[in-house]
Amino acid sequence: MDSARKSAMAALLLVLAGGLAAILGAWGFQLIGGYAPCKLCLEQRVPYYIGLPVALVALALVARGRVRGLTALLLVVVAAIFAYGAGLGVYQAGAEWDFWAGPSDCGGGAAIPGSAANMLNALKSTRVVSCTEASWRMFGLSFAGWNAVVSAGLAVLALFALVRGRRAAG
Repeated sequence: MDSARKSAMAALLLVLAGGLAAILGAWGFQLIGGYAPCKLCLEQRVPYYIGLPVALVALALVARGRVRGLTALLLVVVAAIFAYGAGLGVYQAGAEWDFWAGPSDCGGGAAIPGSAANMLNALKSTRVVSCTEASWRMFGLSFAGWNAVVSAGLAVLALFALVRGRRAAG
């Protein structure tokens, strides 16, 4: 196996590991940390749910030495999916910093109670989460800001895998 193919595979492994760490981190902050996600937060998870399986298929094809055609298309798709995720993160982070208005319909990601009896209890304990207020920041970046950074990095890694894989193919 040549070094170009090895580096393409390494980049895809980083996409998978980084993406998996990011989505597990989001779930961890929600389930363990108690941070309720807003509508945009939940929407920012979708690129991980779609992009990681596509990246896994691309990795399998690169590992078999198939770096043309379908594999190249899959790598472009992975990059586009995570670029879209980065855009969502930038949009929400900008709304949190009042650079622009956030969505008017963003009010939280809580589940709907199963019965009318539970509804009153749910109303007492449900906290509406706004897409325009950061619930947590580290080094000045909110969850959305960090998602923008991670998603952009994953998109760049997918493009790197494409370039290195094409070089390996010939």
